[in-house]
Amino acid sequence: MSERVGGKVLALAGGVGGAKLALGLARILPPERLAIVVNTGDDEEFHGLHVSPDLDTMTYTLSGWYNQETGWGVAGDSFEMLAVLNRLGSDTWFNLGDRDFAMHIRRTELLRQGMTLSQVTAELTGRLGIEHAIVPMSDEPVRTVLETDAGTLSMQEYFVKHRAGPVVRSIRYAGADEATPSPGFAEALGSADMIVFCPSNPHLSVAPILAIPGVRDAIEGHSACRMAVSPIVGGDAVRGPAGKIMGELGAEVSAVGVAREYAGLCDVLVVDTQDAGLADAIASVSIRPVVTDTIMQTDDDKIALARTVLRLAEFAE
Repeated sequence: MSERVGGKVLALAGGVGGAKLALGLARILPPERLAIVVNTGDDEEFHGLHVSPDLDTMTYTLSGWYNQETGWGVAGDSFEMLAVLNRLGSDTWFNLGDRDFAMHIRRTELLRQGMTLSQVTAELTGRLGIEHAIVPMSDEPVRTVLETDAGTLSMQEYFVKHRAGPVVRSIRYAGADEATPSPGFAEALGSADMIVFCPSNPHLSVAPILAIPGVRDAIEGHSACRMAVSPIVGGDAVRGPAGKIMGELGAEVSAVGVAREYAGLCDVLVVDTQDAGLADAIASVSIRPVVTDTIMQTDDDKIALARTVLRLAEFAE
């Protein structure tokens, strides 16, 4: 495959689906042509440590450390530390493996030394041999907060502690108004020839990124080829609560609903073959539908979808 020289890709991602496509893109594009900007609205403190779930999922995926069965965490991890913490009286509803703990300990240590989250992420990913840029959306804290029928919940309380069970009434992104894009994000946004919304939860993974002042406007007015891969296939999310949340917030739970979420932000929506019949409805939102296989079960699937996405922007032939 020959590739168009110089085209730079900005991938916006969060969660397991986002990491899967990012891996495919990283297998095709050299480091200088790809920046992966990751949601940090899920970040939270556990046991005195700064935990960045989406950054970790991306890091473990690109380093090859990830647990292929769950899509998150470290393959072959043990949970001895968590068991001892539980015995000593700590609240251990958030599952952290022993190798995973090491990541959070080192991240927290470096943050306390005065490094920014961007600097820490670059240090940690470099130590794991990752050459592509994995960039937090902001170095300032932004936290996703859900108003539900069970009360006000953080993202992790909703998703992990309550297993995404409560009905979501509204979502806000605390701190977003005061946040700024991280330096790596700002640079990538300014130089991108293509912007890819990975198949991530529109409300929990992508919206926190768009909530940072100036980001949505910059993407809406961008001259780059803007493309999204639908996280909704056959009327529900491939994994996670994206479909449930969309329905509870009054949106259509389909690839058409995703197109409406991204109206004005993207030019092309890639949808699965199961949703080929929705192409006309998607086109009515002024977004070009492209139908292909989007389920990524193997690394070959991830690379194939990434190649399709790049070809649509004429980044590869």
